[in-house]
Amino acid sequence: MARENFNDLQAFLAVARSRSFTRAAAQLGVSPSALSHAMRGLEERLGIRLLTRTTRSVSPTEAGERLLRTVGPRFEEVEAEIAALDELRRKPAGTIRITAGDHSATTILWPKLAKVLSRYPDVKVEINAEGGLIDIAAQGYDAGVRLGEQVARDMISVRISPDIRFAVVGSKSYFVKHRPPGTPQDLVAHSCINLRLPTYGGLWAWDFERDGRELKVRVDGQLTFNSIFQVRDAVIEGYGLAYIPEDLARPYLAKGQLVWVLEEWSAPWTGYHLYYPSRRQSSPAFTLIVDALRHRER
Repeated sequence: MARENFNDLQAFLAVARSRSFTRAAAQLGVSPSALSHAMRGLEERLGIRLLTRTTRSVSPTEAGERLLRTVGPRFEEVEAEIAALDELRRKPAGTIRITAGDHSATTILWPKLAKVLSRYPDVKVEINAEGGLIDIAAQGYDAGVRLGEQVARDMISVRISPDIRFAVVGSKSYFVKHRPPGTPQDLVAHSCINLRLPTYGGLWAWDFERDGRELKVRVDGQLTFNSIFQVRDAVIEGYGLAYIPEDLARPYLAKGQLVWVLEEWSAPWTGYHLYYPSRRQSSPAFTLIVDALRHRER
């Protein structure tokens, strides 16, 4: 393709996205008439109409929509890489906003970031630990943290923790009065401590797997929290059974304060992953944070 076609393709992308010759022309610093002439020339060279024009609007044709979907991201990647080259001249600086759950924020993000942030005073990190499964781009976040199974396919995903298991645990005092469950279905007869998810307002179903068989059990009980740490504290106090990450239970299992039941049903999850849009423009600060959080096998 001739070099001038690349310029015209960039101009086409501006028109197709803004759906206006006037706005696109202002963005590109040319006159609307010159831009319209360039678009007609591009259509003639390609032999297909890309834009539907009326006296009041302009919109992509089917061919134009296809070109917008396929060529648009590639131009964005080229522009992002050129911008990234300029960023390489600068030291890491700026604010990185991350949304995560309270467990990953406390046990993964902060311990890892604390080791590097003291060396980079111009890098600021904002962590929102509400844990909702939100649209990070729409909400202004640079990245989010989820368990691997929850990351959307169109996101770049970086593992930041080893595999995780969830444990059904109860205090010794609770089991003095209650028979331990033998199967996940037995949980419906127990007082269980629930976790309410912020995204949909629903209660988190407890997941189990054994010999290829998967089960989801919705439990009931006297207490519901929106923080996994409050759930942990309540189970230690004997208020019922809880479903918590193994690392939160381990210290209390070792001391004999908690008992793990249904362990054979506790299959591993693929750990926490940092995720962000595939076309996100990187920066030294963001690269620094991603590298600091990346999980490395010992």
